[in-house]
Amino acid sequence: MKAVSYRAYGGPEVLEYGELPDPKVGPDSVLVEVRAASVNPVDWKAQAGHLNSLLDVVFPVVPGWDVAGVVVRGGLDTPEFEEGDEVIGYVRKDTLSGGTFAQYVAAPVRTLAHKPASLTFEQAAGLPLAGLTAYQALAKALRVREGETLLVHAASGGVGSLAVQIGRHLGARVIGTASPRNHDFVRSLGGEPVAYGDGLTDRVRGLAPDGVDAAFDLVGGEAVTVSADVVKNPRRIASIVDPAVTPLGGRYLWVRPDATDLAALSAMVDAGGLTVPVAATFPLERTGDAQRLSAEGHVRGKVVVTVS
Repeated sequence: MKAVSYRAYGGPEVLEYGELPDPKVGPDSVLVEVRAASVNPVDWKAQAGHLNSLLDVVFPVVPGWDVAGVVVRGGLDTPEFEEGDEVIGYVRKDTLSGGTFAQYVAAPVRTLAHKPASLTFEQAAGLPLAGLTAYQALAKALRVREGETLLVHAASGGVGSLAVQIGRHLGARVIGTASPRNHDFVRSLGGEPVAYGDGLTDRVRGLAPDGVDAAFDLVGGEAVTVSADVVKNPRRIASIVDPAVTPLGGRYLWVRPDATDLAALSAMVDAGGLTVPVAATFPLERTGDAQRLSAEGHVRGKVVVTVS
């Protein structure tokens, strides 16, 4: 199969495009023909070696954890899916090795759900990791409820744009930090934009004089401090980037594959409650360029790699 891989840690320059053996399919996995895979910051951070203390690595590594594609065949015990099923997945495995930037990926069924019918493969590829991150933070960790006010930092990014929509779907009023050029975009998602930077605490207080009920941090640093200043209960702060939230009483989160949660997101999409903004698409052989764009940190929505 054609795939992108790396044989040593590094930046986009270590990526190689070429032929690799087709993946073996375990008893509880299915072989997925990849149509699209989205780039997440964890991809290029893992590629740089930052997860070396957490995951065993088997070189050459095919990067990528997000996928949208079609089931080619199942393993020995995979009644959940049939040949031809369109699926999405957050295909994180116990080792860093066989990822989704390839023509095929062997995906454990615990990582998959049926693809939302209303999304293209490119859009669907941007849903799993970012959507699960937002859903597990808001619905499970923070338990956001109808009538509450939620603060989302970096509301125009891949996770943030989904968090705004999920917060609204849960019935909350959502205030989202973003640069002024992205304020209309945040409004289009149902959020109330506020500019980040000096004076953010006062600007949030201007919108929510009594404080916010929950805060979701995707930035770290000052965003955690501001969250602590404006949230009513510090136990209802969650961050996916800054462990400093823990001493304040909040939670530092790591998203996990969950087929049930992914199916809930898929249903939310098809019910019209969630869209997946795509900032840019690249062909598989230009995965390095896709990583570079993602690393700039200013994209509106998801960066997606397509596989023909």
